[in-house]
Amino acid sequence: MNNKKLKEENKKENKKENNNKNNNKNNNKNNNKNNNKNNNKNNNGVNLKNLEIFDTTLRDGEQTPEVSFPIKAKLEIASKLDELGVNTIEAGFPITSNGEFEAVKKIKQLDLNATICGLSRCSNKDIDAVIDCDLDRIHLFIATSPLHREYKLKKSKEQILNKISESIIYAKEHGLSVEFSAEDATRTELDYLIRVYKEAITSKVDYIDIPDTVGILTPKKMENLIKDLKSGLETNKAINNSSTLTNQINIKSNMQMPVLSVHCHNDFGLAVANSLSAFEQGVSQIHCTVNGIGERAGNTDLAEFVSSLKFLCGIEPETLTIKTELLSDISKLVAHYTNIPIAPNKPLVGRNAFAHESGIHTHGVIANALTYEPISPFDVGNKRRLVLGKHAGAHSIKLKLQEMGLNVGKNLSTEQFEEIVDKIKALGDKGKLVLDADLRAIIKDVTSKVIKSKRVVNLEQLAVITGINVIPTASVAVNIAGKRYKASEMGVGPVDASLKALESVVGETVKAKLIEYTINAATGGSDAIADVVVKLENNKKIVTAKSTSEDVVHASVEAVIEGINRLLDESTIN
Repeated sequence: MNNKKLKEENKKENKKENNNKNNNKNNNKNNNKNNNKNNNKNNNGVNLKNLEIFDTTLRDGEQTPEVSFPIKAKLEIASKLDELGVNTIEAGFPITSNGEFEAVKKIKQLDLNATICGLSRCSNKDIDAVIDCDLDRIHLFIATSPLHREYKLKKSKEQILNKISESIIYAKEHGLSVEFSAEDATRTELDYLIRVYKEAITSKVDYIDIPDTVGILTPKKMENLIKDLKSGLETNKAINNSSTLTNQINIKSNMQMPVLSVHCHNDFGLAVANSLSAFEQGVSQIHCTVNGIGERAGNTDLAEFVSSLKFLCGIEPETLTIKTELLSDISKLVAHYTNIPIAPNKPLVGRNAFAHESGIHTHGVIANALTYEPISPFDVGNKRRLVLGKHAGAHSIKLKLQEMGLNVGKNLSTEQFEEIVDKIKALGDKGKLVLDADLRAIIKDVTSKVIKSKRVVNLEQLAVITGINVIPTASVAVNIAGKRYKASEMGVGPVDASLKALESVVGETVKAKLIEYTINAATGGSDAIADVVVKLENNKKIVTAKSTSEDVVHASVEAVIEGINRLLDESTIN
């Protein structure tokens, strides 16, 4: 669906569902932001006009275990990210391989609106690879935590500081915009972390990124960290007033502060919450990935973060460049290339995000969708579904039937409607998800039968015993003209035994001979609904009858009973 059509659909949906949506939207906005709207800043100094989304799906996202994007996929995803409206695309890690280098270079050659960035260690060889790709920005990183210093880098604090300075200066000399990340920043000593970032600022870095590399922060800890870092970076005084440290740090008070950024991992499921916390503290660039993919448990989910900004924080469209109505499409695209299915209950873009089964809920949604939906599904490119199952109410089933051209009181009797509802709930009780194909089979079954109130013969009970080294035996209880009859018979199989038991009960009522029996799967899967069609003959009169059920034996018995009723009563529903 193109953007124009989506917008038109969205307008129609919003108008139809809630004429007061604008009032609701205003109630959801943060009052502090509204009070400061005229100067475009929140209480913590973030300039809303400069809010940037840094997408790292093609770099950190590709580091998801068992995920590797071919060049074609990278180019297609990059184009869709640009269409979506992200500010920066981290295209990859050019030094990694020849294929990665070529992919990053080709993404740059697409001439997209987004800034194209490449990852690099603090190494001239890595930096040269980014330069050779002719990128707009380089994302330099080096680990700073005690664990990494001791076990991975085997470098001293001073050696790391020197590396940072040398690398930033080298990249700047080659005309690159520079973003610097202190890997494992959230497990780095605060005083040393401030030294690291001050070294980067002294070297005229453009962006400083704070990675929560193993996802250990909580929103409150993120808030405190940003406050401490901002305080430490904006003053010449070191943490704890250490005179030695103060002498080591020489930064001019009028030095221009670079853009603050965060890169959150989702190891404890807090990446989005931590990113929102950082934003509230004045961080104006957020790293995200489509579907939250990335190392281990992934990164900040793009759809969840930007939708929270737009619909919960009230960030206006002119300050948020993301076209949220395209979020579901790009989610599906990335799911396709990663072979990682979108979880049905995934917020906003999952197939159940706007799905309703409970009768109470569906009744409310039909009356006004906002009763059980925070936003319209069209706002994020998703769609609403009314799911049929044991919790489904008459309202949702009636609406679903209307979509299929059936209206109660017109081309569907109230009795037939009630039977359809009963069958749907019976399937739901057995754990069966009633899909459209199932519903069509049920409708066809019910509408092709003699109306229930006019049936002479009705099945009340059916029990079957079968297995290996067991003679199949069936028992039936049938109501004939208000009287109950029972019979048991053996057969070569459960269907044969059941039909013989039925014949022994109704044989005196109607002399019917089964002349044809066919069975098909009306739907797919191991729990498919069976569609049984039979032909019965009585005194040269032949009738065709059918029945559907997830139980083949039950469907077979009901089909024969339907045929018997047709022989007894010519009144049928076309």
